[in-house]
Amino acid sequence: MSVQHLSQIPAKEYMPGFWGRMIHTKHATLAYWEIAGDSVLPLHSHPHEQTVNMLEGEFEITVEGHTRVLRAGDILIIPSNAPHQGRATGKPCKILDVFCPVREDYLT
Repeated sequence: MSVQHLSQIPAKEYMPGFWGRMIHTKHATLAYWEIAGDSVLPLHSHPHEQTVNMLEGEFEITVEGHTRVLRAGDILIIPSNAPHQGRATGKPCKILDVFCPVREDYLT
């Protein structure tokens, strides 16, 4: 059994304003994001199913043309290959994303 503390995992800026701490298991990637206010997530898609867990703040997200504002406690499932984009709404926010299968592009 291995126990880690989130603060001991180095944060990396994966895109402007999006700082992530990644944990990889055999079948999933957990991405703990700290997002600067007004940071924009460009339109994209990926083969991974994504579960968005809002921890703090607000994040406006558009999935397959449908827009919602997520707040702390909200959970959103994004299907594989679904086009999505978003932005932090003014203030910083924190999100835990769970991707299945593992995000190979986040391994480095």
